[in-house]
Amino acid sequence: MTIRRLLTAACLIAALTGIVSTSARDAGAAPAGGPVVVIHYKTDIDELGSRYLSGALRQAASEHAQVVIVQLDTLGGAITSMQKMVADMLASPVPVVVWVGPSGAGAASAGTFIAAASSYLAMAPATNIGAAAVVGSQGQNLSSTEAKKTTQFVAALMRSIAAKRHRSIAALQATIFKARAYSAEEAVRLGIANAEIPTLNGLLSKLDGRTLATSTGPKRVHTAGIRIEQVKMSFWQRLLSFLADPNLVFLLLNIGGLGLIIELWMAGRSWIPGSLGIICLLLAFAGLSVLPFSWAGLALIMVGIAFLGIELHAPGHLFFGITGTTSIILGGIFLLGYFGGPGLPGYNPSVSYWLLISLALIVGLLVLLMAREVHMSHHGRRYVSPVENKALAGQIAEVNTRLAPTGEVWLGGEAWQAELRGGGTAERGEQMKVVAVKGFRVIVEPLAEDKPKKTKKS
Repeated sequence: MTIRRLLTAACLIAALTGIVSTSARDAGAAPAGGPVVVIHYKTDIDELGSRYLSGALRQAASEHAQVVIVQLDTLGGAITSMQKMVADMLASPVPVVVWVGPSGAGAASAGTFIAAASSYLAMAPATNIGAAAVVGSQGQNLSSTEAKKTTQFVAALMRSIAAKRHRSIAALQATIFKARAYSAEEAVRLGIANAEIPTLNGLLSKLDGRTLATSTGPKRVHTAGIRIEQVKMSFWQRLLSFLADPNLVFLLLNIGGLGLIIELWMAGRSWIPGSLGIICLLLAFAGLSVLPFSWAGLALIMVGIAFLGIELHAPGHLFFGITGTTSIILGGIFLLGYFGGPGLPGYNPSVSYWLLISLALIVGLLVLLMAREVHMSHHGRRYVSPVENKALAGQIAEVNTRLAPTGEVWLGGEAWQAELRGGGTAERGEQMKVVAVKGFRVIVEPLAEDKPKKTKKS
C-alpha cells in the first residue's frame, strides 16, 4: 500500500512538472512587447516634422513597441531639424526601421541622413536616396570658405552615422561631396540599404526574428501576427502644418496689424477689426513658431504697418505711406529664408514674389487714394445740394483729431475734415455742432455747454 501511494505521488509530481515546463516554454516562445508602430512621413524635414517623429518615438517607447517603421518620402529639409531627428532615432530604446516607399518615393538631401540613421534600411523598387550636397539658403552655390565649413560639418555627421549603423562610409560621403544619388538596387549593392523590399507587409515578414540595434543594446523583434498601430499627426500638428505656409503667415501678419491700426483709428467704436487683427496675429505667430524666420524681416513688417497707421491718422503726407509700403515688402522678402545660413537642398520657405508685388500695388493704390482725398478736401470744390446742407447742419459731431482750428470729426459714421468756426482749439472727444458744409469740410462750433479754448496771442 505504501509503495502504491509513493508511485501515485511521483506520477502527480511528474505531471505537474511537465505542465509547468511546457507553460514556461510557451511563454518564452511567445513574442513579448507591444505593437509595431508605423509612421507615414511624407513631408519636408522641418521643425514640425521633427516634433512629429519625436512624439511618435516617445509613444512607441511608452507602449514597449516591437519596432518603429518610418515610411519615408521627402525631398529634404533643414540641417537643424535633421540633426534633432537623427539624435532622437539614435537615442530610441525601440529599434527604428526606415522604409523608403512606395515606388516613386525618395530620401533625398536631409532624408539621406534620416535613412542612414535607422537600425534597418529598406527601399522599394524605383526609389532613390542621396543628393545631399550643401547649398545656400536660396539653393545657390556657396563661397569656398563657407562651403568647406558646412560641408565638412555634415560630412562628419554622416561618417559618424554610417560607422554606428555599419553602412558604407565612402558611398554615403559621396552624396555630400559629389551630390551622388543612388537607386534602391545601387544602395543595396553599395552597402547603404539593407534590402530592397516592395511592400510594407514584405518588410514585416523580413523583420520577424531579426536582431536590431537600439540605444539600450541589440533587440530581437517579432513582427509576425503583431498588431500594427498607425501614428498620424495630431489635429494641432496638422493645423500648424497649414499655418506654416510662408504666404499665409505674411498675409496674416499684415491683416492682423492693419486690423489693430483700424481699431485704434475708430477709437473703439467697433471691436470687430481689433478682434480679427489679434486672431490673425496669433495665427501668424503660431505659423512662425515652426518656420526658420528672420527677426529683422518681422521687425520690418511691424514698422511698415506702424507707418501705414500714421498715414491713416494723418493722411496726405505720402512719406509714411510710401515708407510703410516699402518696409512691408522688404520684410516679406527677408522674413523667411532669404538671409539664412547654408543648408541642404529641398527646403526653401519664402514668400511668393507675386504676393509681394500684389500687396505693394494694393497698399500703394490705397495710399494714393487717401492722399487724393485729402488734397481734394483742402483744395477741391464740390456741389453741395441744399438738401444735404440742411441735413448736416445742426448735426452733432465728435472731435476725432484735435481741432486747432482744423482737424477731423466723426459725423454720421464717417470721418470728416473739420474747421472750428472762430478759431481756437477743441480736444478729442468734445461734442461739436455742424453749422455749414464747405466742400469736403464741415464748419463746426462748440455746443452751448462747451467753451472753446482760445489760442493765446503773443
